[in-house]
Amino acid sequence: MANRPFSMTRRDFLGASVKIAAATAVTPRCLFPSTPPESVSIAFPKGFCWGTAAGSYQVEGAWREDGKGESIWDRFTHTAGKVKTGDTGDVACDQYRRYRDDVQLMRDLGLNSYRFSISWPRIQPDGCGSKNDRGLDYYKRLIDNLLAARIRPVPALYHWDLPQALEDAGGWPKRDTAQRFADYADIVVRELGDRLQSYLIFNEPWLFTTLGYLVGTHAPGRSDLYDFLYSIHTVSLAQGLAFRAIKAVQPSAMVGTALGMSWVNTPTDCAADRQAAERTHLSFNVWFLEAAYKGRYPEAMVGVAPENFGVRAGDMEKVMAPLDFVALVSYPPSRVSATSTHSASNSQSKSSAAAVDSYGLREMIMRITKDYNRPIIEVTQRGHDFGETPDAQCRVQDKIRIGFLRNRLLDISYAIQDGADVRGYYISNLTDGFEWADGYAKRCGLAHVDFATQRRVLKESGRWYANLARTNSLL
Repeated sequence: MANRPFSMTRRDFLGASVKIAAATAVTPRCLFPSTPPESVSIAFPKGFCWGTAAGSYQVEGAWREDGKGESIWDRFTHTAGKVKTGDTGDVACDQYRRYRDDVQLMRDLGLNSYRFSISWPRIQPDGCGSKNDRGLDYYKRLIDNLLAARIRPVPALYHWDLPQALEDAGGWPKRDTAQRFADYADIVVRELGDRLQSYLIFNEPWLFTTLGYLVGTHAPGRSDLYDFLYSIHTVSLAQGLAFRAIKAVQPSAMVGTALGMSWVNTPTDCAADRQAAERTHLSFNVWFLEAAYKGRYPEAMVGVAPENFGVRAGDMEKVMAPLDFVALVSYPPSRVSATSTHSASNSQSKSSAAAVDSYGLREMIMRITKDYNRPIIEVTQRGHDFGETPDAQCRVQDKIRIGFLRNRLLDISYAIQDGADVRGYYISNLTDGFEWADGYAKRCGLAHVDFATQRRVLKESGRWYANLARTNSLL
């Protein structure tokens, strides 16, 4: 691919992207109250989905069993120095073998939906060619167990584990990867579509392209501006092609994409700050929504023209995909000015209570509702680590997490009252798992996992969430 110069320098773009990536990757402790907020009682709509979410590499393990190919995260974690703890996802939560136990745990909690992901290299070890029946059989067993437990399966076709063979051939910056992904989507829907009604195409495409190809802190660990720009266009093409591939086989399927979003605040109301905030929103929150719903990229990157993405004639018709729903992955708010960007955790001027009120989830939902003709929305709460550990009685008292979750659910209930069509809420994750560049250092699950024995111990937040799911009410 040709490198085309444009007015924004690589250094400037990389600097801005690192700041935004940090803003969406930080868990700002100042946002969480030390005790749960005042008790309220709010009923959620009938049929509301209560679930958990996880990526295949985070929980499955069995990294080279039953014909699975190598993924970019297998290669990345097996390279010294890439994960700060030196951890890998080789075993993770061993859900590949223990899926029945985890499904039973979901059932015991009263959950009625599960957002998981399908590992592309389990289905096509090299990312193309014939299907791997043993890999497909695993997902058939998992889905059958979920359905038997009356839990709605919602698989994501891609949660960051690209087959390494495709990365060796160029990865997401290479245009051909879009067609390879559509072929893979066709296999999945033909093999599993009799069991499924809903699909997610991607999980957080802005994050995996930015951190994987621009910043380099996630797999495959590349850091090149042009690789990044080409990758986001290839991913948009893949999203549109996969949408059509699924609908061609299963027209009634509900198809969406999961997008990380962070409400953008400004330190002042001056025009320059507001413009900077809007550019940030368009770039990092809705880049792929604009492509899917409107067949265009936002004019948000100063000095970057469509040809810098590798856009060809007819491409923008291909990227259009009238998604049936939007899976909003909620991140802490970002504070943006014309000269700087930082997460809310960097602001020491606000009290904890004020920061909780200004988390921005309600505002983010309403912005998407207004700008995209009131789409169906399902919210996934990004996992947060609060440093809790089991006590002498093997109990995990994580009251801070309960307070945080309660506030986010208040945000959602207010958005529903304001007219948003929110139909589900997912916590990441059911269990502690592999947290990407942080390895197992962070514990974000509703159940604590002893990775030496794989024993699951339900945290207090898990019991609280179970009561919420069973009653469909925030008490």
